[in-house]
Amino acid sequence: MGCLLAAYLEAVTEVVMVGRWPAQLAALQAQGLTLRHPDGRITHHAVRAAIDPAAAQGAAAALVLVKSGRTAQAARDAARCLAPDGLALTLQNGLGNLEQLTAVLGPRRAALGSTSQGAMLVAPGDARHAGHGPTYLARTPETAERLANLAALFQQAGLETHLVDDAAGLVWGKLAVNAAINPLTALLRVPNGFLAGHDGARALMGQAAAEVAAVAQAQGIALPYPDAAARALAVAQATAANHSSMLQDVLRGAPTEIEAICGAVVDYGARLGVPTPLNRALLALVRRAEQGDWRLEPGDVAGLQAALAAAGAA
Repeated sequence: MGCLLAAYLEAVTEVVMVGRWPAQLAALQAQGLTLRHPDGRITHHAVRAAIDPAAAQGAAAALVLVKSGRTAQAARDAARCLAPDGLALTLQNGLGNLEQLTAVLGPRRAALGSTSQGAMLVAPGDARHAGHGPTYLARTPETAERLANLAALFQQAGLETHLVDDAAGLVWGKLAVNAAINPLTALLRVPNGFLAGHDGARALMGQAAAEVAAVAQAQGIALPYPDAAARALAVAQATAANHSSMLQDVLRGAPTEIEAICGAVVDYGARLGVPTPLNRALLALVRRAEQGDWRLEPGDVAGLQAALAAAGAA
């Protein structure tokens, strides 16, 4: 996602990519950023890339797109590069990211967003835009003016962007979609569109999303759409070619964000007395997949259904 947004935004503003993956940094510094578009076009972008946040000193905005386990470090990096009135915007998956940014930067300098854009890494410095979707930024009285400026930049760059007032609805709305798509694609080792095209996988996706919606409802949180299962299906269809971030993590043996997604749903459900059996079972299976002691043949929905039943899913 960092590559995707950098490629679009560098046409309308100065962009510096800050990260710690040596292969990615080396590729970006040597040959720039390549973006493969859904219509088959390939574009090349000269963007600055650095490991030191000081390379972006005085930045008006920092887009936080790291995995949830690295949010605390990203908050410290943002503190080093942001201008005094600069704003850090999280577009990450899962719960708790805004709170970590706020703990370091304060409420005036941290904001929450959600995007349905889909992207996957082909190779270091080479990304594929796998599906278009809207981006929503949750404004507060303290951040409204700066977020409006940022939304205008996104729009100018060709990224559909909207300002909203309900941060809780935004984050839980995205969580429902993440919980429905990411763990299933990771366990089945399939792109998002497979879930939409297979009856059994589509049913699991809908059940996972519905559990998140029930937990949100128990808190009095209204999701930004009427039907969580239908929204997850629409996103899977719109990003059919995309390999979810969790699938990419599993394929390369990296830690996933399952704790901030299904783990958070299970924790909130337990506190509120809302059953979340499928999210609990998905959490258990992805944990095992992360350790390398459980896997399926790609697309084996029947095998996944059996494993979920054995793990306690209704």
